[in-house]
Amino acid sequence: MPHDVSLIATLAFGFGLALIFGFIAEKLKAPALLGYLVAGFLIGPATPGFVADPALTNQLAEVGVMLLMFGVGMHFSLKDLLAVKKIAVPGAIVQMGAATLLGMGVAHFWGWPMGQSLVFGLALSVASTVVLLKALEARGMLTSANGQIAVGWLVVEDLAMVLILVLLPPLAGILKGGTLDPETNLVFDIGLTLVKVALFVGLMLVVGKRVIPWMLWHIAKTGSRELFTLSVIALAISLAFVAAGLFDVSFALGAFFAGMVMRESELSHRAAEESLPLRDAFAVLFFVSVGMLFQFDVIVEHPLRVLAVVAIIVVGKSLAAGALVLLFKYPLKSALIIAASLAQIGEFSFILIGLGLYLGLVTLEVQSLVVSGAILSIALNPVVFSMVPKLNDLMVSKFQWVRNLNARSHTMEELPQQTDGRFLGGHVVLVGHTELSKRIAQSLKSRDVPHVIVDTSREVVAKLRKNEIAAVSGEYADPVTLVQAHVSNADCLVIATGDTPGLTQMIENAKMLNPAIRVFVQAYSKEEKQLLNAISDVRVYRWEDTLSDAMVHDILKNKLH
Repeated sequence: MPHDVSLIATLAFGFGLALIFGFIAEKLKAPALLGYLVAGFLIGPATPGFVADPALTNQLAEVGVMLLMFGVGMHFSLKDLLAVKKIAVPGAIVQMGAATLLGMGVAHFWGWPMGQSLVFGLALSVASTVVLLKALEARGMLTSANGQIAVGWLVVEDLAMVLILVLLPPLAGILKGGTLDPETNLVFDIGLTLVKVALFVGLMLVVGKRVIPWMLWHIAKTGSRELFTLSVIALAISLAFVAAGLFDVSFALGAFFAGMVMRESELSHRAAEESLPLRDAFAVLFFVSVGMLFQFDVIVEHPLRVLAVVAIIVVGKSLAAGALVLLFKYPLKSALIIAASLAQIGEFSFILIGLGLYLGLVTLEVQSLVVSGAILSIALNPVVFSMVPKLNDLMVSKFQWVRNLNARSHTMEELPQQTDGRFLGGHVVLVGHTELSKRIAQSLKSRDVPHVIVDTSREVVAKLRKNEIAAVSGEYADPVTLVQAHVSNADCLVIATGDTPGLTQMIENAKMLNPAIRVFVQAYSKEEKQLLNAISDVRVYRWEDTLSDAMVHDILKNKLH
């Protein structure tokens, strides 16, 4: 194969085999990503025949991670991130510490030196961005309360890993049993890293918040769909590259914050829709690149060690995460979902092990064990997720302490007993505490119209109640949430959540509870509006249509006068 077509060959074999084995996996009722991993293994160096260029594949996979995190950023505002900081920050730090200590303990038992044990433990402590997001998206949980906690948790893990990657080279001498380089100033290195991250975040939130939406708006006005799609992809990759080059922030984090800034644009939903096919295609290459790293020999030679690694990732790390969520007084189901979300490892683990190998801190055996643990944990992750509902129901039925725990967490999921009767009938239920719903709520309050706000964030609900506003927390599509908002006795249901999975299910649940309820919903695309218009007795609004109607009304009014 000529060297000048290596990119084409990598894409052809990578996508082609991923399609074949992904299809076979789906037919066997297994997740498609298992087929993508098999495809990667077949074009990797461990098998005969065509061997894809690993450098090219890794870079293409990195593009997939960037685009995926960019898309998440467009659905995850700074407000969402701050709303989960009380659990995501301490939770991620403590969970990483627990997983690292577990890994170090097992490595010490195997007789490994301290430096190698530490890098090994750290590599097992951080979850994969791609796997987590794909798992949440597949279950429609990305914008749920538990999904927001898991994504916030992951962002904290990524920030911690950025700091670790900066500190590892200067500490390599000590970790190998030597001494610290006298020219190294750890305090300065840590401070410089934190300042760079803060500068990048500040620049994105202050400058980018104004520049990017303005740029998107002017490009959209040209009427060229391909130019708009190009602008979205160019912004995602360029900003991530600049973040890595100037501020030493990872590509994934750079793209995530770029997406958060683009979310401020009214065109963010169109941007997410236009970039989705490319994001999905490159995400496939991530799993293919992981499969290429797999060495089957390590399972044959060290089966018990591989099992120990998988146990730390899937069981040990999950138990630590789940226990921490319970300590923050969240229900058991939330703890199980977040634990399942983090029960795998991926891209940052490979980066860390690669750096450890370069610095002489770890051996090829360690790299093989981490890669094996990553592939097996990724393959098992859908199985772990599928066990969550059954395990939750089993524990609720068997243990009183679980029922007490769930009862303790319901304070934000039910209206307080002293709630005024005006909010229990003939009221308006506002789903989602967004800018639109805030304006509607203010108008209703000024006219003394009773209303109840429903939001996934318990912290948001707690703040609303402090301001004497009736509010409940829960998943939007869950009928129980609508029951707690007293939808059965409400006059209107207003859905202003943003792009929410299960939108039609929410409306159907509301109409089942209250056939006479009037439903008002915000649509973000022509296709979504057509889908919602097909549901009877639903009033659908789209910002372009509403704006044009208002402008035409004013134009005609002036002409008549």
